[in-house]
Amino acid sequence: MNDQPKIAAAHPAPVPFHEPGELVIRNVNWAGMRALYRKEVRRFMKVQLQTIWAPAVTTLMFLVIFTIALGGANRQVLGVPFADFIAPGLMMMGMMNNAFANSSFSLLAGKMQGTLIDYLMPPLSVGELLLALVGAAVTRAVAVGLALWGAMALWPGVHVTPTHLWAVIWFGLMGASLTAFIGVMTSIWAEKFDHAAAITNFLIGPMTLLSGTFYSIDRLSPLFRAISHANPFFYAISGFRYGFVAAADGNVLVGSVVLLALNAGLAVLCYVLLRKGWKLKA
Repeated sequence: MNDQPKIAAAHPAPVPFHEPGELVIRNVNWAGMRALYRKEVRRFMKVQLQTIWAPAVTTLMFLVIFTIALGGANRQVLGVPFADFIAPGLMMMGMMNNAFANSSFSLLAGKMQGTLIDYLMPPLSVGELLLALVGAAVTRAVAVGLALWGAMALWPGVHVTPTHLWAVIWFGLMGASLTAFIGVMTSIWAEKFDHAAAITNFLIGPMTLLSGTFYSIDRLSPLFRAISHANPFFYAISGFRYGFVAAADGNVLVGSVVLLALNAGLAVLCYVLLRKGWKLKA
């Protein structure tokens, strides 16, 4: 009987052969970049009690202490209650600190543990490597910000309903990206964890605390007001606060341009350092 259908033997499709040096991944290596991003996100999510919830609780304590000690019954700043004034600044401060903590750890940990080759060997371009590291840091910052927002929304006497959502998103991303790029540069430069801790204690910490988080710079002397305007963290916190209370210490448009320019400049600098392999390649 020849009218029965013949079942062809299943053979796997032949694997295409590529000559050595032939370009296989064209344009953007989305799969590789996504894999590195997921690796970085999973790294801090495995210890989320330490990387997300602990910073959120610590920052929330600032809100409790300052509202009790300085808030008073009728104290207002920029025409809004004191608690509503400092809440957005504390959220932005927590986001920026954690973005820096995440991006400053990756390459530095590779140096200390001898696994730096895991970042440099895969077929990722410099831009893809940088984007994955910064993207993971911003993701951690957003997670901390959402945890803080949820806690503050439930806290009595605090109102954190966004008034200008675009400002919350824009300044949140710009502020987190700013410290993420600084963290990448720190991770490239540092040779031990003490170096990264020094940047945290003597640069990131003071700049976030002295950026108008707990006070309006209008009350400062002209000298210190000028110093505050030279602090890029001030523009991130002031603009982020504007998104919630529709009031800001400075010009929101100027702050947007300053942060965009700084992020662009830091991105280029990080790209050049990674491309040259400064302190990364023997």
